[in-house]
Amino acid sequence: MIRRWFTFHRQDVLIGVIAALGVAAYVIAAAVTHAVGFPLDDSWIHQTYARNLAEHGEWAFIPGQASVASTSPLFTLLLSVGYITGIPFLAWTFVLGALALAAAGWIGARLAQVVFPDMPRAGLLTGLALVLAWHLVWAAASGMETMLFCTLSLALVWCAWRELPVGERSERVKDTFGRGMVAGLVGAALTLTRPEGAGLVGLAGLFVLLAWPYEHTGNGWRLVMAWLVGVALGWLIGVLPYAALNYHVSGDLLPSTASAKQAENAPALELPLWERYGRLLLPLVPGGQLLVLPGMIAALVGLRRHPDGKRWRILFLLPLAWIVVDLSAYALRLPAPYQHGRYMIPILPYVWLYGVGGTLTIVQPGRSSLIKRVFSRSLGLSAALITLAFWWIGAQQYGRDVRIINTEMVDTAHWVKDNLPPEDLLAVHDIGALGYYAPRPILDLAGLVSPEVVPIIRDHEAIMQLMCERGARYLMVLPDQRPAVESDQRLGSEPIFITNAPYAPAAGSGNMAIYELHWPDNCAILER
Repeated sequence: MIRRWFTFHRQDVLIGVIAALGVAAYVIAAAVTHAVGFPLDDSWIHQTYARNLAEHGEWAFIPGQASVASTSPLFTLLLSVGYITGIPFLAWTFVLGALALAAAGWIGARLAQVVFPDMPRAGLLTGLALVLAWHLVWAAASGMETMLFCTLSLALVWCAWRELPVGERSERVKDTFGRGMVAGLVGAALTLTRPEGAGLVGLAGLFVLLAWPYEHTGNGWRLVMAWLVGVALGWLIGVLPYAALNYHVSGDLLPSTASAKQAENAPALELPLWERYGRLLLPLVPGGQLLVLPGMIAALVGLRRHPDGKRWRILFLLPLAWIVVDLSAYALRLPAPYQHGRYMIPILPYVWLYGVGGTLTIVQPGRSSLIKRVFSRSLGLSAALITLAFWWIGAQQYGRDVRIINTEMVDTAHWVKDNLPPEDLLAVHDIGALGYYAPRPILDLAGLVSPEVVPIIRDHEAIMQLMCERGARYLMVLPDQRPAVESDQRLGSEPIFITNAPYAPAAGSGNMAIYELHWPDNCAILER
């Protein structure tokens, strides 16, 4: 049963402290490995937008040029608070991440207690599992919107589950509409954190509609319609302003990153669908979550015995539906498994939500015989120990990820700032750290702030022609991003700068290099 959702519990202190210590430990791991920073170049895109918003009042990556390459406007707004108040940006970013991680643990603990009302420890253990899962701690310390998206998705599920018939819910139309408005605003925040959040908003509305016990009250249809109208209105109030900005700047309702990312990963769509699913899920395998999958299955099977009634059990399947829909959407549109599966990390909280309590249900009957007792308790203990082990392994991996970004993208950006004229056009694929430390005119070869690149993003010669026509003086790329072979005359005889740091090559990538470009008259195609 859902009671006193906002009541503070002592276990919340423990969950919050562990979340904060986890993020701090990962940041310390980066400092010990090399230096504090972010494990993704995209994190610096958020910082650049946030700083420009705070300092210039512009929604722009390049000052003076409006653009909508920020996939997460809400996260950008939150980051801008640090710049406005003068809080060091790294500290503020990590505080936001720790708060998002802690909030996920708090909400997850309460949701688990609803699903497993007869398991007193289910809430605490689920909350602890969420703040100790290395993928989530990595996300919280990444400087990206991923952890905020996880937390807001849990909050939206909580809003839907508030409609469970527990005897404490007001049956007045006005109050029901108000609860719907709150759910809609949470859904809008989720959508403004990542666009696919709109899918969970739609699912929440559908599942509440399916679960509403209209046959038990003559006012049922009025109540469910009031809730749904409130959700729609709250969502539109939150989302429409940013959608209007997107349309005004780019002619599209979605951020420009959507089409750019899809175009860049288009070859992966040629793979069989089952392989795309596998590629997305494989990065999520390392960790204790694999061992709670039997518990997840046990939990789903056990929902038929839940005391809240048959129809209302439908709502408990909302997280499972979201896992399937989110995974399928990426498999069909953007099967990109990189960076520890960061696009799929938001489904992990629900694996833990079902899995921890379900594992407890397996452990309890294990007392009936020695064999069952040994097996079931070994399963639970192994999941806990492996989760802790991967928390430590994840910290080390986080430090290595940050080191690669610092020694490739950040160091190159500092070199550009010190050595290249700020007025010369630079063609670049990874724009984040460069935009933050060496702001200047750029041609974005990934298409995030240069949408004209998107239609030709896989055509290397067309990219070279565009660079020539725009008068690009320099090219900054990793080896696999270079749109021409290194011997191409237009790239000069050799790079004018290369990082030569050993860490990216050791991880299977290459070093960032800068080329001074040499163009023929009228951008004619040279024989290569």
